[in-house]
Amino acid sequence: MTPDKAFILAAGFGTRLRPHTNDKPKPMVKVHGKPMIDHALDQLESANVKTCIVNTHYKADILHDHLKDRTSPEIIISHEPDILDTGGGIKNAIHHFTEPFYVVSGDSVCEDDPDQNALKAMAEMWDSNTMDILLLLQPVNTMALTHGVGDYDLDDQGRAVRSLDKDGKYMWTSIRINHPAIFENTPDQPFSYLQLLDKAQENGRLYGMVHKGTWHHISTPDDLKAVNEST
Repeated sequence: MTPDKAFILAAGFGTRLRPHTNDKPKPMVKVHGKPMIDHALDQLESANVKTCIVNTHYKADILHDHLKDRTSPEIIISHEPDILDTGGGIKNAIHHFTEPFYVVSGDSVCEDDPDQNALKAMAEMWDSNTMDILLLLQPVNTMALTHGVGDYDLDDQGRAVRSLDKDGKYMWTSIRINHPAIFENTPDQPFSYLQLLDKAQENGRLYGMVHKGTWHHISTPDDLKAVNEST
């Protein structure tokens, strides 16, 4: 199963990255000379994704104008007049998806190892019979430029187990494959995707794949400076 659709979370306010987000949405902040959302779109294109739904809210017109001429992947805007949070935003656009699809964040940067296209590797690992969600996990000990938080550990079956005290071995990159069925019976209002993660874990259907490349969690101006000054 190779997903050919994706959802990019791009509606947030980017409050902690101010002043860089005073006049633009966070996905438009440049890393290595290119807006973060373009890093995400280029990665999705490399994995043969054909259609990408992008949710917008804060300073949405800037994102809309930037994306209007992009054709690969095709862009569909899901604008939120009222912000719907990380779960509600995806559910608002769930009618676009009938098969498992990628979800990525528009405000971080993922760089592949030369020997691994992470999204393609996730597609190869995906198994709808056993999985509801598959997470791309970054080893905390590889995060030299930005601060890593130990969100998850992996058990011997490859299942992801949330570390409640944040001392796990891996930080979740926000990149995932999920099945659209997980959004059935969820609220028709803002809600956090974390609810779906915990439910999948309880059902033994939350798995993780370790990323071999680098991933930058860009939250603050110091994070941005550190990544942009790296080679």
